[in-house]
Amino acid sequence: MLIDKIDELLKEVGNLSAKNAEEIEQLRLKYLSKKGEINALMNDFRNVAADQKKAVGIKINELKQLAITRINELKEQCETQESEGDDIDLTRTAYPVKLGTRHPLTIVKNEIIDIFQRMGFTLAEGPEIDDDLHVFTKLNFAADHPARDMQDTFFVETNPNDVAKNVILRSHTSNDQSHYMETHQPPIRVICPGRVYRNEAISARAHCFFHQVEGLYVDKNVSFTDLKQVLLSFAREMFGADTKIRLRPSYFPFTEPSAEMDISCHICGGKGCGFCKHTGWVEILGCGMVDPNVLEACGIDSTVYTGYAFGMGVERITNLKYRVADLRMFSENDVRFLHEFEAAY
Repeated sequence: MLIDKIDELLKEVGNLSAKNAEEIEQLRLKYLSKKGEINALMNDFRNVAADQKKAVGIKINELKQLAITRINELKEQCETQESEGDDIDLTRTAYPVKLGTRHPLTIVKNEIIDIFQRMGFTLAEGPEIDDDLHVFTKLNFAADHPARDMQDTFFVETNPNDVAKNVILRSHTSNDQSHYMETHQPPIRVICPGRVYRNEAISARAHCFFHQVEGLYVDKNVSFTDLKQVLLSFAREMFGADTKIRLRPSYFPFTEPSAEMDISCHICGGKGCGFCKHTGWVEILGCGMVDPNVLEACGIDSTVYTGYAFGMGVERITNLKYRVADLRMFSENDVRFLHEFEAAY
């Protein structure tokens, strides 16, 4: 009878024993798995007479609870024996897993942020997926500017009736500045780090995504001299006290006047080498005075306030500091490359 079989299993389960975790797992599978002894009893339970179902059901539940309790007791005994064993190596390090390292781009980005925060800049971040209004229109980009073209910008959603409502992957972190100026009145002094995207062929010198850090300062009587001094201080903090800078005239839609900044090559000391193409100078960022049109588009009175802005590529700065020849190495997650920066922070 089924009752007799259950009684036999009760005695059997009550006397279970095991020497290790593997044997305990075998017992669990034997009695408690879907193909185990107790589940088989449940299948036979269907054939039990109606007047005996209650008594048999109670017995089966008793057997199941006993099996669960006994197997848990065996697990606890096994764990206790292992913890009290004499084979523990007391000289073993408490951290057997080798610690990871910060990514070189993170190291350099944090260093850039730290330098500017010590100058009084606060951190501001914005969306990577944004509308054309904040990425281009409010930053004084002309409607036919090449940067809006599909060949340069990744479009998520286009709106043929209103270009300003196009949804795109931002191609620069300047959109953070337009968002910030919309919601804050001067004085404004912010640093904006982030990832940007451009529709470019991936090579050793270019990638479809990279990282930028941009700075913005808007207040009364801000001059180009203020910009030059801040950038000189940054360059000397980042590359050494003997670093020199030079500013070359350039063009950016959102600044006027605009300039590109070079630093004296820290490898050859400005004497000329293969790294600086024997010029003694290496370009690191673009900058300029914020165009009045940008200030007005963001709700700031350009007759009262002036400002400067600058932007640099984190990969570019990292290359200059650590001489990484191939940009693709930053995103390939090769641990051999990453381990080279264990002592960099």
